[in-house]
Amino acid sequence: MSSTSTSLNSKIFSGVIWNVIQMVVNKSFAFVIKLVLARILLPEDFGVVGMAIVFISFIEVLNDVGIGAALIQRREEELRSAHFHTAFWTGVIWSVVIYLIISFIGGPLAAQFYDEPILSNLVPVLSLGVLSSPINLVHKAQLTRSMDFKKIALITNSSVIFSGVLSLILAFTGFGVWALVFNSVTTIIVAMPLYFKSTGWMPKLIWEREAFKDVFGFGIYTTGTKLANNFSNKIDYLIIGKLLSASALGVYTLAFVLTDTLKSQITTVLGNVMYPVYGKKQDDPKSIKKYFLFLIKYNSVVVYPIMVVFIILGEPIITDFFGEKWLDTVIPLKILSVSIIFTMMTNSVSALIRGLGYPSLEFKIQTFKAIFLYVPLIYVGILAYGVEGAAYAVLINKVFFVIISQYFLKKLIGITYFDLFFCLKVPVTAFSITMLFSYLLYDVLYVNYYIIIVFILILYSGLIYILDKDELKNLMKKVKSSKTIK
Repeated sequence: MSSTSTSLNSKIFSGVIWNVIQMVVNKSFAFVIKLVLARILLPEDFGVVGMAIVFISFIEVLNDVGIGAALIQRREEELRSAHFHTAFWTGVIWSVVIYLIISFIGGPLAAQFYDEPILSNLVPVLSLGVLSSPINLVHKAQLTRSMDFKKIALITNSSVIFSGVLSLILAFTGFGVWALVFNSVTTIIVAMPLYFKSTGWMPKLIWEREAFKDVFGFGIYTTGTKLANNFSNKIDYLIIGKLLSASALGVYTLAFVLTDTLKSQITTVLGNVMYPVYGKKQDDPKSIKKYFLFLIKYNSVVVYPIMVVFIILGEPIITDFFGEKWLDTVIPLKILSVSIIFTMMTNSVSALIRGLGYPSLEFKIQTFKAIFLYVPLIYVGILAYGVEGAAYAVLINKVFFVIISQYFLKKLIGITYFDLFFCLKVPVTAFSITMLFSYLLYDVLYVNYYIIIVFILILYSGLIYILDKDELKNLMKKVKSSKTIK
């Protein structure tokens, strides 16, 4: 193995470790915060904040106009200092425009659309992150390019812990829905000075037309993709909030947070690390295929047992942890958990396509999926079956997206259905066996669900080791050898 390849593997290993640390601290703490807030607050409170976030997200997605992704994807020789300074000032100026639009148009429009007057006040405060986000953009891009995920993890965890503590103080002192609002906003604002300190980079009064055209040309498609994705991800919230109620939206939000959002955080561990790797290796499709299948397999290995827990034990978990008032979350939680199983087959496809330098293709795929698949399914599902119908629509959409993604995976880097299923045979087998025994324990033998959770983790981990022992040992050898590289 060449020294360059070994060095890259070492950076990948380090990146994975620090992203794992970030995810564990971040999500563990965030889960505790959500648990406490859910006990103190009502589903309606979560629903109102969800309504505000939907309106904000449609404008907020335009905030960095894809510049951050462009700075990460570009080769080293293609970037000059002018690119970073231009990106910074473009982001700052643009964010002010976006914030004014959200505050003076988005807030009143949301209040009128949902008939919730409080949204006029919530939206401008929730949007404060819009002003600080582009300031962090260049710093985070620089750290990601250098694969210095340790600093990113420390910054993220520090800001999450601070904002979580603040939200708890507000909740216990009677601020109600505002506890959720400041929990969302404070995280981004607190991270700002930490990013400046971590990189030592300071913006200069430089704005270059050529540099702007260079990064914006790539970023415009990335922004279009984000807009299409955001439309897909939020249209269910929009319709539920409009056609049903704030309480129904709160129920659906909790189910989505526990499944899709949790999955996203876990898969981001490897996704964040591999995106810059795709950029570095974009001329080596054989290596990219290997890395991508590795990503699919081991993300699935981590996510599948969590979905087993939710599918089998969703009801006792919801009622014991969040209370009887959240009982309507159980069925959507189980349906969305099944959808995650299919999601893992296409996880990081968008990042792969973007990393290969095809942002326009990524945009076209996501737009097609949003307009012709997801929106009709969600609308019909909610009209027919309410919140459960929305969850079924998500599941059907994920199945269709597996088929669409596979077509382009084969075309771009030669990944076939056989490759996909072969790389997933171990986690799928372990998942199926664990599901069967867990069902028997809970629904037939009525074993305490705490015991079953422990059983699921032990059985699943044991099956993964038995079925994949040789590869795991080989992986550990590579990890140990990469750690010795200085």
